[in-house]
Amino acid sequence: MSVTLYGIPNCDTVKKARKWLEARGADYAFHDYKKAGVPEDHLREWVAKEGWEVLLNKRGTTFRKLSDADKADIDADKAIALMMEHPSMIKRPVVEHEGGLLVGFDPDKWNGSLQ
Repeated sequence: MSVTLYGIPNCDTVKKARKWLEARGADYAFHDYKKAGVPEDHLREWVAKEGWEVLLNKRGTTFRKLSDADKADIDADKAIALMMEHPSMIKRPVVEHEGGLLVGFDPDKWNGSLQ
């Protein structure tokens, strides 16, 4: 199975996800989206599949530091623009696999999807 894990290496949740994959001997590619960004077409596809509300991390410090104007009236296009400009606002990790897409680390969900 082809698996790409998108995230930031020093994120605790990404570390847990990587350990989970490695413990199962999963072969995966890691994409550091803080250094390499995320291609806009990928981000648009993720938003179409999961919704911008799932992908935009409003709990992180990067989002909280935005101006009130930037936080107001968010729709899919504005969310994508914010995530393109500030990749650390993308919820972590995002996993593309042959069966679909996983957002966030949930071992129970991952057990059913990444077999």
